[in-house]
Amino acid sequence: MTVISPSNETTTVETATELGLLPEEFDKIVKVLNRTPNFNELSIYSVMWSEHCSYKNSIKYLKTLPRSGKHLLVEAGEENAGLVDIGNGLGCAFKIESHNHPSALEPYQGAATGVGGINRDIFTMGARPIAQLNSLRFGELTDDKTKHLLKGVVKGIGDYGNAFGVPTVAGEVYFDPCYQTNPLVNAMSVGIVKINETVSATSYGVGNPVYIVGSSTGKDGIAGAAFASKDISAESINDLPAVQVGDPFQEKLLLEASLEVIKTGAVIGMQDMGAAGITCSTSEMSAKGEHGMNIWLDKVPTRQANMKPWEILLSESQERMLIVVEKGKEKLVEEVFEKWDLHCAIIGEVTTTGILNYFMNDELVASVPAESLVLGGGAPVYDKPFSEPAYFKALKSFDINSVKLPTDFLSVAKQLVQLPNIASKRWVYEQYDSMVGIANTNINEKSDAAIVRIKGTETCLALTVDCNSRYIYADPYKGTMMAVSEAARNITCSGGIPSGVTNCLNFGNPNNPEVYWQFVQAIKGMSEACKKFETPVTGGNVSFYNQSNDGGAVFPTPTIGMLGLLKNIDSKMTLHFKHEGDFIYVLGTSREDINSSQYLVQLHKREDSSCPYFDLEEEFHLQQTLQQINESKLAQSMHDISEGGLFVTLLESAMAGNTGFEICYDDTMREDAFLFGEGQSRVVISISATQKEAFDQFLLKSKLDNQFIGKVLKEKVQIKSEDWGSITDWKNLYDNAIQNELNK
Repeated sequence: MTVISPSNETTTVETATELGLLPEEFDKIVKVLNRTPNFNELSIYSVMWSEHCSYKNSIKYLKTLPRSGKHLLVEAGEENAGLVDIGNGLGCAFKIESHNHPSALEPYQGAATGVGGINRDIFTMGARPIAQLNSLRFGELTDDKTKHLLKGVVKGIGDYGNAFGVPTVAGEVYFDPCYQTNPLVNAMSVGIVKINETVSATSYGVGNPVYIVGSSTGKDGIAGAAFASKDISAESINDLPAVQVGDPFQEKLLLEASLEVIKTGAVIGMQDMGAAGITCSTSEMSAKGEHGMNIWLDKVPTRQANMKPWEILLSESQERMLIVVEKGKEKLVEEVFEKWDLHCAIIGEVTTTGILNYFMNDELVASVPAESLVLGGGAPVYDKPFSEPAYFKALKSFDINSVKLPTDFLSVAKQLVQLPNIASKRWVYEQYDSMVGIANTNINEKSDAAIVRIKGTETCLALTVDCNSRYIYADPYKGTMMAVSEAARNITCSGGIPSGVTNCLNFGNPNNPEVYWQFVQAIKGMSEACKKFETPVTGGNVSFYNQSNDGGAVFPTPTIGMLGLLKNIDSKMTLHFKHEGDFIYVLGTSREDINSSQYLVQLHKREDSSCPYFDLEEEFHLQQTLQQINESKLAQSMHDISEGGLFVTLLESAMAGNTGFEICYDDTMREDAFLFGEGQSRVVISISATQKEAFDQFLLKSKLDNQFIGKVLKEKVQIKSEDWGSITDWKNLYDNAIQNELNK
């Protein structure tokens, strides 16, 4: 049993380049092995050293993010997902990941398998998924291709998530021409586990058997990790085999079997087979446990005959796990998977060598050191050159006085609420099952974040995903601080305390110095904001190469998934206006600022402004004050001001409560900036008339800038005493805009 000789299976630098490796990486592999790798070995390195698996172009800066906190049970990168102590002996596992490239080619399966993969990351740790979220980006909604991608992605998410039986509780959808070729599909999953029942993705114990469980291995998804580490081009359709095919019903069986087998006490370690399949799970588990493995590929259950070793190694077929079991307890494990009618095959054993030996029909077809393959081990680490883009300074010269004031503000407001980035995403979320499991509390009474009950406890989770990528394009440093702050603000406005972050970092090609500058600046902004809010980054995903040959890079899109905690359901704050006659305030400073607003970009067709004003200390003071208001039970509702500005925020609170509102304001600032500007660190609050005196006294002590602007009405909308119609009419415009466009 000897490795295939290079003379029988020659590999060259050219072969390595075709597989996505750099010439210097080929040289490094030769040095690691002390010989020329055969094709199987080169294929292994090509996926494990891809950006998707190794983070070779990003890890230097990822390590600068805050990675520890008082509630964290594991630090970033230690396990498949982050894990936070939520009390009562329970931990919350949560993570967000991208499935952008597959969704660009095959939107239904690309999105569906993204949902499946992120849920497996959660239950391989022993946690039962209880909630899903997603963040989606597409090109212009008027474009037929965008409509095709949107419909496919939403159906893929809905079909897989609904069948799997986990509710989709929150999300966001944006449209912009920069995503025309490269849509972004980011999926987040959240699960609950007893702290003493967690499982690690590790391997140790000489002679312990290695099992593959779940579905058969096929040719779908081969080299998907490498595919996700290059630009989209006209030839990308040839990579369609790199798109996986999912089966949510099989995943449901795998979930139940995995959680049951953990309780047998026989499991040493468990890992999902996602990117790079068997290659990734065997190498990462071995490297973490500082052991090796002998793997017999011919023992892997396959769905196609005569699969080659490299095909089995690189396949990304879904609904599969690798499990290392304590020797002597094989029967306990096999009985569980037999009960659930799932494959459960011993394909190898643990060794002390640190080497991964892969056999096919008793022939050693590849032999590589596990540590040499993985992030934090021998995988390459690069520090790319970066430079500030010319556009960055140009945006700072924007002058608000170059924008003419509208003559008909009512007409502008009607156009604004029907913009795809502002209008209701009802067409999307109605395709998702948000009620399964009956833990989601946002069905009838909405909050800025999703509030999910933890069964058997008083504790609730607050969950959100946030990122305004236009702000980040305009200023990656401040814009990313805004993304973190908005996520924290949504949780705070819902009655929660921000606790931890997972991120999905979507950028263009890192070899472009201007793209890499955006990435570096975004990481710096994220780090500063996360430290301020004490929300450590528990893990996540980097997705580079969201760039096409003809359309350029997408906006830098570092999506923030955030977890917060509520002591009990009574702490929940909702966004809807409650009673006619309640008083309406804006907390935070309103400025003459329309920068990067939907009003400026979409209605005035101006893309030459920087991001809105933002100050992290000001934001932090606002959120601390909001938490005190929540604790004192002084507010009836809270809703943060974001896309569309103050008017849209007021409208959303009124529509959710089936009320109207009236507001008055002076002429000390431009009316369009006051109504439609998206200046940060502001929240609309309604209070009972009986609490106005106590509330005013509280605000005086808080030293927080604020403005009393009006009252809640029965159903009319009045702006400076002008009748702007009924809330029913506004709701019809807001609710139906996206569906009307899709039906054209």
